[in-house]
Amino acid sequence: MYKDLIKSYKPINEQEQMDKLMMLQFIENNNDALYRTNLVAHFTSSAIIVNPEKTKVLFIHHNIYNSWGWVGGHNDGDPDFLKVSIKEAKEETGITNIEPYNDSIIGLDCIYVYNHIKKGAYVSDHLHMNLTYLLIASESEKLSIKEDENSGVKWFKLEEALEVIEEPRMKPIYTKYFNYVKSL
Repeated sequence: MYKDLIKSYKPINEQEQMDKLMMLQFIENNNDALYRTNLVAHFTSSAIIVNPEKTKVLFIHHNIYNSWGWVGGHNDGDPDFLKVSIKEAKEETGITNIEPYNDSIIGLDCIYVYNHIKKGAYVSDHLHMNLTYLLIASESEKLSIKEDENSGVKWFKLEEALEVIEEPRMKPIYTKYFNYVKSL
């Protein structure tokens, strides 16, 4: 069960310690934690996609947030977070050959999502309880946008990627993951 995956994760900092506690408590009190029908919070899966040399990251330009960032999406009932992150990576970038670095999550984050319009419908403020994986893909893969979600797909050097992020709240999250990649 996905609760065990989160329980076994070793937080790397205080933010992850607190977010882990929040996630476990949320699971305990919400049978619909994996579904976006829970309007307060729900689980999502994201991925940091890097080239085999781990010198570049593949970002998409999110339509809703008007910023470059990682790939990912709602679990929509699927407890296999790695599978969801790979599926979302393929859908959002057009890449067909993508592999996990390993089957371990590299981090977890509770992310506040501001209200917005998605597919013509209002979405209230809520939390994404997000698990992140590291995926590997070749820069030679053909990229394509997913028009209903993003307007760009592009490789960035790790040291340049933070400069294109327009969401200040996401910079510490990406910095955490880029530091992890650099440590490998």
